[in-house]
Amino acid sequence: MAESGEGLGTVPEHERILQEIESTDTACVGPTLRSVYDDQPNAHKKFMEKLDACIRNHDKEIEKMCNFHHQGFVDAITELLKVRTDAEKLKVQVIDTNRRFQDAGKEVIVQTEDIIRCRIQQRNITTVVEKLQLCLPVLEMYSKLKEQMNAKRSCDVSCLSDTGKSKVGGERGAAGRKAQLCQGVSCLCLWYYSALKTMEQLENVYFPRVSQYRFCQLMIENLPKLREDIKEISMSDLKDFLESIRKHSDKIGETAMKQAQQQKTFNVSLPKQNNVKFGKNVYIKDRIPEERNEIVLKHTFEEEDENEEEVLTVQDLVDFSPVYRCLHIYSVLGDEETFQNYYRKQRKKQARLVLQPQSNMHETVDGYRRYFTQIVGFFVVEDHILHVTQGLVTRAYTDELWNMALSKIIAVLRAHSSYCTDPDLVLELKNLIVIFADTLQGYGFPVNRLFDLLFEIRDQYNETLLKKWAAVFRDIFEEDNYSPIPVVNEEEYKTVISKFPFQDPDLEKQSFPKKFPMSQSVPHIYIQVKEFIYASLKFSESLHRSSTEIDDMLRKSTNLLLTRTLNSCLLNLIRKPHIGLTELVQIIINTTHLEQACKYLEDFITNITNISQETVHTTRLYGLSTFKDARHAAEGEIYTKLNQKIDEFVQLADYDWTMSEPDGRASGYLMDLINFLRSIFQVFTHLPGKVAQTACMSACQHLSTSLTQMLLDSELKQISMGAIQQFNLDVIQCELFASSEPVPGFQGETLQLAFIDLRQLLDLFMVWDWSTYLADYGQPASKYLRVNPNTALTLLEKMKDTSKKNNIFAQFRKNDRDKQKLMETVMKQLRGLVNGMSQHT
Repeated sequence: MAESGEGLGTVPEHERILQEIESTDTACVGPTLRSVYDDQPNAHKKFMEKLDACIRNHDKEIEKMCNFHHQGFVDAITELLKVRTDAEKLKVQVIDTNRRFQDAGKEVIVQTEDIIRCRIQQRNITTVVEKLQLCLPVLEMYSKLKEQMNAKRSCDVSCLSDTGKSKVGGERGAAGRKAQLCQGVSCLCLWYYSALKTMEQLENVYFPRVSQYRFCQLMIENLPKLREDIKEISMSDLKDFLESIRKHSDKIGETAMKQAQQQKTFNVSLPKQNNVKFGKNVYIKDRIPEERNEIVLKHTFEEEDENEEEVLTVQDLVDFSPVYRCLHIYSVLGDEETFQNYYRKQRKKQARLVLQPQSNMHETVDGYRRYFTQIVGFFVVEDHILHVTQGLVTRAYTDELWNMALSKIIAVLRAHSSYCTDPDLVLELKNLIVIFADTLQGYGFPVNRLFDLLFEIRDQYNETLLKKWAAVFRDIFEEDNYSPIPVVNEEEYKTVISKFPFQDPDLEKQSFPKKFPMSQSVPHIYIQVKEFIYASLKFSESLHRSSTEIDDMLRKSTNLLLTRTLNSCLLNLIRKPHIGLTELVQIIINTTHLEQACKYLEDFITNITNISQETVHTTRLYGLSTFKDARHAAEGEIYTKLNQKIDEFVQLADYDWTMSEPDGRASGYLMDLINFLRSIFQVFTHLPGKVAQTACMSACQHLSTSLTQMLLDSELKQISMGAIQQFNLDVIQCELFASSEPVPGFQGETLQLAFIDLRQLLDLFMVWDWSTYLADYGQPASKYLRVNPNTALTLLEKMKDTSKKNNIFAQFRKNDRDKQKLMETVMKQLRGLVNGMSQHT
């Protein structure tokens, strides 16, 4: 009953939920469905049953609706199909009727138009006949105006042709050229000027007589348009001129730069040396279009007539008549300011285009050349306009334009030159900048900032040279055999002397064959340093700098080569693993001779710059510090490699640390080591004395330290007295080697002091003189002053362990028992000394 009651309560609720689902938006269905699951347990199952029943009811209703309307839908489709056939027939009839109407109307339209045309003609003829006598002067003047407007094309062709002939074969000189230009302007502008005068007469005299007629009003209304046509035609000529001048500005600039280059008298061979190629001038006169005038570039040939007095200038290559014509027309019309503003605005736009470089300009010198020639051509044209016109451009305008361009040029060159890694390309760029600056300076533009930029590019050039010579030095070092240079006859000896300034009277007295102390890399490096100086000097040419400044620049760049590039190459060479002791010795000898040659390099720079070192302060070459650092590095590497070689021999040591009796002779590894040291120190005789002595002392000290560490090695737990005696034999050989003076120059027993610590330690254990050691410990005159208590204790503990292991019945013998007690007593006292030392520390 409870379940039945629960079911009756939920049925109305389910119906309410179904009504909400059917009537509400889908976005709100979620909360409604959630209420089903939040209700009584198992209510959702009954809701699903109710939902299925509802769906079935809707399906039945949909089916009934479709069945009810199905027959009506079929009937409608049938009626529509019947109407379609009639509609198609009606469409055909309408189209045919429309076509027949159109054909019939054409004849009517044609006849109507003919009638209208005939009536208009009759009326116009009558009007013209009546008023012809009155209007004839106006028509004649207007016809004259039309003739003047249409006469422009033939005038342009004939005038330009005559002007071109005059420039090639006419009078010479600036006055002659100015007369030709003026003649061209007046001839080309005459028809426009006459047309403007005719318009003025029509407006003031003739038009008032017939102002009541409509054609007169049309003429009056047309005059402003004709004036605008004149302005537009002249402006069109100007636009064509600007377009053409933009296209040919590189040719104009190329000619100007070539002429500026030819005017340099201080070095006539500079173009060949710097490989600046401008090519032959083959400018051909452009074809003059029928509708417009373009810039005219005339022929420029090589000189065929030896008596030719003058070469055509850049201005002779350009026809500026469109500019003069347009300026004159706008001046007559009182709109000169508009023309000036337009011209300046367009030229500024062209300037920005000219100043925009190509992205790959830095890859070849041709890219830089095209960039420079376009800029020169632009400013040459502006300079000419400035001097032959009044007010079109001003000095303030050109200065402002040049300052803007100069800032952009410097920024572009600074950015693109930084990508240059080839010193030859940087050098060619410098030559182009010099010619570019000289050309524009000749036209009155300030170029000091360009020469300042060249000093920045000089630093870039020096950097590329340094990188190039770094590779050259590396190749020289790789190819060197690090052996003294052998010569077998006088010719070979002189060949070496001609490459490197070497002076040694003792070597000159020796008979052939003989050897120079340095290796092949020394003369090669000396020659390459001189080549670097020549290369650096090439950039300093034509910079308008004094000999003193050039000398200073050469010395600074050479110092960079020595202190940074060559020094770095030497240090890298010294640190290479395959460089042995013999090669290091030869490197030290080489650096010594290179250091001595620095004074000859200074004289070399002085000779090529003609600067006296006695009267002018000059920068010294830093060869002393450069090669001193390299020698120190080589010496340190010698000490390191020598110690490494000693360690390799010491690692071969194979002691029997528990042996009861010594072998009676020194160990084989040690004798091999001593023989090696003797042979290597023979090679060191070519080194400076202190270097060989320091190497020898370092080797002995390192050997002594290595032997001591061998005794005190923590992995060595036991050592016998027989092993101590055998070890003593090896130390004796070391001392004999030290006393044999393997390297001359040591005073007394200085070299033997390297083994003094090891000697006192071994003597203490060999003699077993503990009473003396303990009694004299801490005294300056102690016999065992260099024996550290900690070292003695460590070694004694190793000997005590050996004694216990090898003498099982030692406690049964009185002497052994006494020795054990003595060792324990000594060890106790040594521990006390060690503790005292640690507390004191």
